[in-house]
Amino acid sequence: MSTTSHLASSCMINACNAININDFLTFFNFSAHFFSLSVWTEESNCTVLNSSIVAEINCSYSCGSECRKSSRFPCLQVFVSLNGKVLRLSYNEEAHEAHPECFYIPKCRKDHTLMHSIVMNISERLKTHQQVLCYYDPSEQQDSVLLTRLYGRGAIISSLLWPTCTLVGGTLIIAMVKLTQYLSFLCEQISRIKRMGLYSLTGGSHTRVCTRKFNGSIQDGV
Repeated sequence: MSTTSHLASSCMINACNAININDFLTFFNFSAHFFSLSVWTEESNCTVLNSSIVAEINCSYSCGSECRKSSRFPCLQVFVSLNGKVLRLSYNEEAHEAHPECFYIPKCRKDHTLMHSIVMNISERLKTHQQVLCYYDPSEQQDSVLLTRLYGRGAIISSLLWPTCTLVGGTLIIAMVKLTQYLSFLCEQISRIKRMGLYSLTGGSHTRVCTRKFNGSIQDGV
């Protein structure tokens, strides 16, 4: 293998290795960061007390390239009871961060009637369930609970699955390139040894032939 090819392969290996490790660390830090932000870690049963629409929230939706228009969605407020305390229920961490007073944040659409229908359907379903599974803050610093979690252990495992597969695949590719380099170097060394051996045999035979011719010429002259 030439020096240029060897250098290119080494650069490719180093680049792949760096990219795989950086991707893995980025996803790991991202997941760990949001998991640490999620304080709703304990699971319990909450009793639904009230579910009603209290306001209209402004939102914006995309209407094309570099075009956005405004709309509104109904704010559904849900209260539950847990261990004798009345708490506000949010759908997940994103809904709580966007609008803590609203249980669910639908995707903003042009059709306000459709969004209202979606929220009302959720409200009716909650009213039919006296108890729901919820997640709460064991330190009791939050005045709300969650119906589902985005940043639980299952989410971390799911977010780390593809980066881990990428890291393993990249490592295998690097190992194969290294093996190819070693086999190429080994073949080059074997070929060099064979050429040196063949040159030694050819050179020795040629010397013996010349010596015989020279000795025969001397004998003929005598």
